[in-house]
Amino acid sequence: MTFQRRALLKGAASVAGLSLAAPFVSRTSFAQGSSGTVNIFAWAGYINDEMLAAFEKATGIKAKYTPYGTNDELLNQLRANNGAGFDIIWPTVDRVPNYVEFGLVQPLDEAKIEVAKCLPSAWANSAKYGAVVDGKRYQVPTDWGTEAIAFDKQQAPLEYGTASYGDIWKKEMAGKATVRGHSSLVGLGLWLEAEGKLPRPLLDAFGSPEAQVEIFDVILAEAIARKGNIIQFWSNENEAQGAFRVNGAAIGQTWDSTGAALSKEGLPIGFIAPKEGALAWMEGVSIPKGAENIDQAYAFINWFLTPEAGAMYSNATSINSTAVGASDLLSDEAKAFFAAAYPGDALDKLWWWPIQESWYVTKRNEYQDRFLSA
Repeated sequence: MTFQRRALLKGAASVAGLSLAAPFVSRTSFAQGSSGTVNIFAWAGYINDEMLAAFEKATGIKAKYTPYGTNDELLNQLRANNGAGFDIIWPTVDRVPNYVEFGLVQPLDEAKIEVAKCLPSAWANSAKYGAVVDGKRYQVPTDWGTEAIAFDKQQAPLEYGTASYGDIWKKEMAGKATVRGHSSLVGLGLWLEAEGKLPRPLLDAFGSPEAQVEIFDVILAEAIARKGNIIQFWSNENEAQGAFRVNGAAIGQTWDSTGAALSKEGLPIGFIAPKEGALAWMEGVSIPKGAENIDQAYAFINWFLTPEAGAMYSNATSINSTAVGASDLLSDEAKAFFAAAYPGDALDKLWWWPIQESWYVTKRNEYQDRFLSA
């Protein structure tokens, strides 16, 4: 899959959790919904009271927000409810085919979406990563970010060009690293691949169960042998930050938002893309099969793609918005964080998560569990 990364990344900036002035969002004429309620099921920390108030002011619609911590939590909740209970959900784009497979989301009516508000390359290329299944679009891309290396500038200083996933696993970092179970195996795999130690390209693991087993058997053995480096595993944002803040981590494979939040607190934490390529993901909003407030859901989608809402979101989360014009409302300090995280050719080397089919996720979780319990 070829992703036009530069086209997507132009005008996008990661925010270091900086305090921007709350943008004024005037009441505009949205095509769908001017009253009622919309029920949003989104990642913890993605929606705050300021955003809910701005949305209601702009549209007249009240929004109810319920948080979750992982893609699997979202999928399991939707399956338990048979696609009911919420009007908006927020899966990563590579997992959307899972929701389509289980009949949990409905095709979107593109005539009701103000597509011009979304970065053109994000809209076009999200289709290659799971937003479009069998010719039907099931997700509107709203944001993107990365998982790379957070590091203590004093204990584990890193520089772009030499920084590597391998730094997390070297002997000097024994008892000082934090990682997430399943994605750390991919990061480790990228390092092993660069060192010529995988039996075949890592991407093959996403193509067939046989290749996944062949590749992940090697990765898991290496991860278990180096498990002494891990002082704490994380599965959500709070845990990742806590590893550095209170549990003594000096290095870790974390989300960009983790490094941004810790830096905002004044901690000597940096965040940088490794030479093997930062793990890049795109997210977006979908409408579940059992959604009851359809017009209000489309109104939320169109509001979220405004420059003001995009900037408000980025300010709150340190994640990049796909809304056209949102980057123009970000501070110079925020742009500086982005530049420090992705210097040189880092944007050209981003490693975009492939579509994760159900068979891959099931086996991936097995490898994760074996790593955690070893």
